Amino acid sequence: MLKTILRRLLVALPLLLVISFLSFALISLAPGDYFAQLKTNPQISEQTIERFRQEYNLDKPVYVQYLSWLGGIVQGDLGYSFVKKAPVIKVIGERIGPTLLLSVVSLLLIWLLALPLGIYAAVHFRKLGDKVLAFFSFLGLSLPNFFLALLLLYLASVSGILPTGGMVSVNFDQLSWWQQILDVSRHLILPAAVIALAGVAALQRLMRGNMLEVLGEQYIKTAQAKGLPKRRIVYGHAVRNAINPLITLFGFEFSNLLSGAALTEIITSWPGMGSMMLEAVGQQDLYLVMGGMIIGGSMLIVGNLLADILLIIADPRIHVS
Repeated sequence: MLKTILRRLLVALPLLLVISFLSFALISLAPGDYFAQLKTNPQISEQTIERFRQEYNLDKPVYVQYLSWLGGIVQGDLGYSFVKKAPVIKVIGERIGPTLLLSVVSLLLIWLLALPLGIYAAVHFRKLGDKVLAFFSFLGLSLPNFFLALLLLYLASVSGILPTGGMVSVNFDQLSWWQQILDVSRHLILPAAVIALAGVAALQRLMRGNMLEVLGEQYIKTAQAKGLPKRRIVYGHAVRNAINPLITLFGFEFSNLLSGAALTEIITSWPGMGSMMLEAVGQQDLYLVMGGMIIGGSMLIVGNLLADILLIIADPRIHVS
């Protein structure tokens, strides 16, 4: 396993280079840049705009801009955010924590709920429980995230049980440490629930389908004929084989939460990277967009590495092969 991890980490560096180059090239294809928008301001002269463009190498060819930005990364500098008027690494540092918190909690909720529900639906195939879960799964897949977020926000505002936006309360600094944890947790419930509901609906259906396929295999029928307890057949044999394809999806889900949470973050005013990235793309904040792309690419690589490790743990035959 150690060799596998080291090999994947060595591959990660050139992969990030390719991702960053393609992202930089695609962003540069867009007409104009951030400073071109300043031309509509009569108080800013053409000379000032041109000086800014020269200062940040935006007057040079794309490959020169990319190499200059890449050289800064080697020194720990991701560039300067034009919109936020601050170094990119500082801006991302303020946003990465809330995004990781929301992503990890949502991912845990999705897997902790979807797997047992999928197993239950498969074991009770075509019974009442399976039909009820199928109805809610189709409902969860049909409702767009933004509609679900608005619906939950309305219910929260009417009931007053949960906060309707942000990550902390106004009086957060005056609270004790345990009250601060509780306050953040209360604000986290609504955006995490929005992301988790759609994820649970999809993953539960996949787990149910995999379980039904495995339960129809000959070795399961042989185990049943031998009189093995149903619980041992389901959890000792069927689940371990049915879960393998889902673990492969883990890496993609982990990275997709960064972009998938963007709309939810905006609606619920959660101060994460998704809303930051949308604003940066809209304002053509080149280096902030590139910093976000590097974080997204890193999350994809880390997620896939974790998925491979979990696959080896779940099925040792993969490690042997």
